[in-house]
Amino acid sequence: MSDAAPSHRGTTRRGTTPGPLLSSVRAASANAAQPTDAEAGLLSSLVPLLAEWLPRQRWFAGKGRPITGFTLVTATELLPHVPGTTAPGLLHLLVRAHQTGSPTARPGPLDAPAPAVHTGTDDCYQLLLGVQDVLPPHLAGTLIGRPSGGPLHGRTVYEGLADPRLAALLLERMRTPGRLGPLRFTREEGAVIPAGLAPRLLTAEQSNSSVIYGETYILKLFRRVCPGTNPDLELPRALAARGCNRVPPPAAWFEAEPPGPDTDAMTLGVLQPYLPGSADGWQLALSALAVRADFTASARALGHATAEVHGALAEALPTVVLRRPQLEHLAAAMTRRLDAAADAVPALRPYRAALRAAYDELAALGRAGRTWHAQRIHGDLHLGQALRTAEDGRWALIDFEGEPARPLAERCRPQPAARDVAGMLRSFDYAAAVGRASGGTWAARARAAFCEGYATVRGDPREDPELLRAHETDKAVYEVLYEARHRPDWLPVPMAAIRRLADSPAAGEAVPRAAVADEGVTGPVPGNGAPA
Repeated sequence: MSDAAPSHRGTTRRGTTPGPLLSSVRAASANAAQPTDAEAGLLSSLVPLLAEWLPRQRWFAGKGRPITGFTLVTATELLPHVPGTTAPGLLHLLVRAHQTGSPTARPGPLDAPAPAVHTGTDDCYQLLLGVQDVLPPHLAGTLIGRPSGGPLHGRTVYEGLADPRLAALLLERMRTPGRLGPLRFTREEGAVIPAGLAPRLLTAEQSNSSVIYGETYILKLFRRVCPGTNPDLELPRALAARGCNRVPPPAAWFEAEPPGPDTDAMTLGVLQPYLPGSADGWQLALSALAVRADFTASARALGHATAEVHGALAEALPTVVLRRPQLEHLAAAMTRRLDAAADAVPALRPYRAALRAAYDELAALGRAGRTWHAQRIHGDLHLGQALRTAEDGRWALIDFEGEPARPLAERCRPQPAARDVAGMLRSFDYAAAVGRASGGTWAARARAAFCEGYATVRGDPREDPELLRAHETDKAVYEVLYEARHRPDWLPVPMAAIRRLADSPAAGEAVPRAAVADEGVTGPVPGNGAPA
């Protein structure tokens, strides 16, 4: 963060909902193009605080680039704060952060307001701000700051989700469908959500925030949001409609409808059943490795569950056929990612030609008339995205958001199911490295068992070796770039896969053969089996 960042002037957009806290801020009409003084004052008073607080959050995607300004997309008062009392208020904001180096960075003086209509792709973030006169000691670590000026002048602003009283209010809103300003709350027909469930904010956050309510429901709150339905709402709903019980069905969700005739609703949060006592596949794999226990039965059952989900998605949502143009485009995109990674990571360069051969082979098969089906998939499948339930020991898949860094349109595009399979195969390699499995046999057995379990429901992924090899190579290349940039001590893990894939003439040989050798890693252990 640059020293100048706190002095940047914020700009606002329509969509503000008034209340006692924001009594001077009007609910602007859909045609209003200019912010009111109160709207501008609200954001301007928060800009210095947000410019310091946002980059420190795990879910902030723009780390390393200075913030040049903010745009207030919507402001909604979920609970008014009454000055002089100890009762908190809750303010919901959608704020767009403008950053240097992003495609929409605007030239000009920092103190000049940005245009009221934003046409770029700077990231939009969902914030829930608690408001009190004085912050209680147990919430001291959640402090964002104390605005100077504006409608929040002199109040204490903090992370609202950390306050059980405010998190409970959010659940109550989910229980009672309806609208509040630009926010729309929806409950699935037939869903029963009890009142009074005690909230518990999960502290191990990734790209979102999660609150568990009474060990009964879990709310996933998306922090970086964009127009369109999030796949983590769309796909579980589609699976529930098909009767697939491998994915917890959404019970309720809420969205924002920003002002403007051409703006799609943004998915903000999804409430799903919580599976108490369940363990994710990453934890189970490491536990098995710790005592040198066999994991093939679990891997086989996980492959079976994954194939069931893929089958249900193919039935519930449209599929497409990948022919020559699509396969050539797919191979070209993989090649570009390989070249970019090799340019950045010298260790990858000796293998570039051999790895590119996997993509060239895929394109050549397309030119020869070979086709494959593409469908909606999980998009970010690894051991941390699979839960084995305590009640019946069945596998369930979670977190269908896909890779959050990718554009929503790309995450919603039909893709070969082999991409999900490749992600899980790579996750077995990571587990073997963390568990210090010797000789690569543990990972090789788990990988083969997963494919065998998958084949009991759908086709064996190893029967399409060219497609699987290309996707596993693409995933390993991504891992090399990520580890080189963020965890250099972990670079040996994907590099072991790179050597194996470069030496293997066919992906079918890569699955049952030795995967990761006993590569030493010294960095912190990933918490979920994913490289990112």
